[in-house]
Amino acid sequence: MAKIKEMTAGPSLPLIFNFTLPLLLGNLLQQTYSLVDAAIVGKFLGINALASVGASTSVVFLILGFCNGCCGGFAIPVAQKFGARDYLAMRRFVSVSLKLAAGMSLAVALITSLLCAFILRSMQTPENIFDGAYYYLLITFIGVPCTFFYNLLSSIIRALGDSKTPFWFLLFSTVLNILLDLFCILVLGWGVAGAAIATVFSQGLSAVLCYHYMYRKFDILKTMAADRKFRPDLAKQLLGIGVPMGLQFSITAIGSIMMQSANNALGTACVAAFTAAMRIKMFFMCALDSLGMAMATYSGQNYGAGKPDRIWQGIKSAALMMMIYIAVVNVIIWGWAENFATLFIDSSESLVLALTAQFVHVNVSFFPLLGLLSILRYSIQGAGYTKLAMFSGVSEMVARILISVIAVPIWGFWGICFGDPTAWLFACAFLIPAFTYVYRRLHVIVAKEQRV
Repeated sequence: MAKIKEMTAGPSLPLIFNFTLPLLLGNLLQQTYSLVDAAIVGKFLGINALASVGASTSVVFLILGFCNGCCGGFAIPVAQKFGARDYLAMRRFVSVSLKLAAGMSLAVALITSLLCAFILRSMQTPENIFDGAYYYLLITFIGVPCTFFYNLLSSIIRALGDSKTPFWFLLFSTVLNILLDLFCILVLGWGVAGAAIATVFSQGLSAVLCYHYMYRKFDILKTMAADRKFRPDLAKQLLGIGVPMGLQFSITAIGSIMMQSANNALGTACVAAFTAAMRIKMFFMCALDSLGMAMATYSGQNYGAGKPDRIWQGIKSAALMMMIYIAVVNVIIWGWAENFATLFIDSSESLVLALTAQFVHVNVSFFPLLGLLSILRYSIQGAGYTKLAMFSGVSEMVARILISVIAVPIWGFWGICFGDPTAWLFACAFLIPAFTYVYRRLHVIVAKEQRV
């Protein structure tokens, strides 16, 4: 039997750190692939091809963010029932979530695939990169079911306190992805479309392997026929948690699309710089995402166990780890930002290199806001208040729209650089009082249950 772990007892800092570490390694693998993918495209196919991938980045985040958010939301009741040791209800939630995933992912894939050209036209995608962006986006959307199931299965396993098993599947997916990238682009000559095909295929294969492993190795998930029945009441609960969590990502992405559109209008050099800078930023921010994901499981299990005080202890421990990490990252980025940029961009492209370094410097300086945002948002989601957390995404969207409409026309690429930090500030202004409300509510709920 694979190892599961309860996070409802013991010192919070080592528990969260040990759970975060495999998540961090997994996210680093994903970002390493993203870096390699961009490097292969930029170095072998040129700046226009790199810009083609970057032109659709925010749209991909809009759709895949919704799917991944739903997956994380579907896993929250699993974590809560696991923390409460109600294993029958836990297994039924898992079964219903898989059925919902099948229907939702197919519907999303169909609708988005039909709208690819309209989306790119609406975003003012430059004509010289339109075809590449279209095929990259189309293939990515066709592969939505692969992404959906891979992330759902990984989220379920993490909900049981096992963050190591998803890491090994992610390692397999990343290595396969890079090899297929090289094969599709350099050997078959499929260009930007080859990069998208490599990603979809590797995630699909990993999802199949993850499913078979999960049901063979986790005895706690093995079901009877009655457990596999579709239950509308459980589906309603899952959708009530998962859809707001997915919408939170999508709402955030709407602001990103506005930023992307404003940046696309600045020309190919800015699009290429934005693409490279986002790859670098995502690589270094993945530790903060991993810490947040760990807090979702930690918060969910302790909510299920009726221990809200442990959630606050966990937040303080996570904040300490976050600040130490950010201090190290700032030293690295302020010293070697342009060196990282040359991974994707030829050294002769001096303007693109300078713009890339400028974007990364500004964003990393505001990482404390992003770290606080991740910790609080995921903790609120883990406690089941995903609708409340969704409004932090609304705050981010409003901030990015304001920047794209007001700042970018005046300050150009400098406005783009401050888009994300402004969004993080707006989100934190909402999340701090929101968590205070949730924390007090949890104490009231626990007190009522104890009196009963």
